[in-house]
Amino acid sequence: MKSIKSSLIIIASAGLLFLGACSNNNQAANTSPNTQPSASPILKGEGQHGKSHGGRTVETGAYHLEFVPVKETNGTHLDFYLQRGDNHEAIPNAKVTAQIQLPDGTQKTVPLFYDAKDKHYAGLLKEKMNGQYQVKVNADIQGKKADGRFNFNR
Repeated sequence: MKSIKSSLIIIASAGLLFLGACSNNNQAANTSPNTQPSASPILKGEGQHGKSHGGRTVETGAYHLEFVPVKETNGTHLDFYLQRGDNHEAIPNAKVTAQIQLPDGTQKTVPLFYDAKDKHYAGLLKEKMNGQYQVKVNADIQGKKADGRFNFNR
């Protein structure tokens, strides 16, 4: 009887740890005064609004933002989907950069370039240290600004 209770406690504890690890994908977004309209950002989960690419999305002002980090052997591939909020049409002519705080506190800026084939912005973060990365993606869309804050673990 004691072994059954011990097994249940171990299984329950492992389940709680797993849930805690899975829920560690916090995001936020903000807009600059130049973004129209100045609405509060709305955090959306996968599949709640438009097609998801595996990341969490943020609706901010007139824009739909989605950040997807993909761990690779040579670093972390960064995918960023910048779309119009009303119809989710890709915006190809923006200047996009990712400002990243590494787990050791070091700051790194990674330019993201538009991939016309896949209709998103992409870049490579070569650092491979384990821990949490804080990311602020800045997009300048013909003078209008859209900024999204994300984080991920490696």
